[in-house]
Amino acid sequence: MSDWPELSVEHDHETFAILHLAAQMLGKLRVAHAPWVNHGWHAALQPNARGLATLPTAASGDRSFTLTLDLCRHAIVLWVSDESREELPLNAGSIAALHQRLIAMLDKHDLPSSFNGVPNEIADAVPFAQDTAPREYDRDSASRFREALAAMMPVFARFRAGFAGKASPVHFWWGGFDLAVSVFSGRKAPQHPGGMPGLPDRIAREAYSHEEASVGFWAGGATAAEPFFYSYIYPEPEGYRSSPIAHGRFDETYGEFVLPYAEVRVSADPARMLGDFIQSTYEAGADLAHWDRANLEREPVAP
Repeated sequence: MSDWPELSVEHDHETFAILHLAAQMLGKLRVAHAPWVNHGWHAALQPNARGLATLPTAASGDRSFTLTLDLCRHAIVLWVSDESREELPLNAGSIAALHQRLIAMLDKHDLPSSFNGVPNEIADAVPFAQDTAPREYDRDSASRFREALAAMMPVFARFRAGFAGKASPVHFWWGGFDLAVSVFSGRKAPQHPGGMPGLPDRIAREAYSHEEASVGFWAGGATAAEPFFYSYIYPEPEGYRSSPIAHGRFDETYGEFVLPYAEVRVSADPARMLGDFIQSTYEAGADLAHWDRANLEREPVAP
């Protein structure tokens, strides 16, 4: 048995839903108060040893601040460049209470606190301020989620290191609640049709403005679903869905290759299994789409 932690919708959904909505608040602050970077990369959360953090955001008085979804302290932790620090426990009782206390904490330090109050990429989303339903935060669920991210991060980092072309960091998308890394062919893509639930068409079209292949891990979050790894390419070349791959299968509902986290966790070598899934699905798409792989890829070692 591997040391990758167990994750399940039965035991973890309620806590993952809280983390998803808390992550959205942090990401939406970046959208509201930071310059837009291509594909929205400035707003993604950054994995670290303690959980997920924002990039630094400018504030008045030549200050800057970061917010961390700290899954060791089980709190949203505020760090300000003037050496101020404060934390807000994640077990606030409801999303509305967490939202109210986050804004109050930012206001107390004279930091930007306004952001869009409606969650994205969630069906029938309830505004944060109106989400008063009781919610129970489980520290064990959050800790196992942090441990799972720590276990898989080196695999995604190695895949990213093997690409010499344009590529994203390995970062965390708070909208969908997924860890992801994307690599690009360098060519423009046809305009994305849009229509993605809870995501404005202008954002989707900018995100998919160039040909890309993405791999990642989806934990479910506000959606009650078993966690899985995924891989896709845009635009999708003919024959992609029937490509032979190392593990997993193509899911018609999601329109991407998927590999359940539970299968990886119980394998003899989870990192190798995940790495083979990522590499084989990427190669299948890149070859069918005629990417210039000889010039886009490199050995993931220092020169």
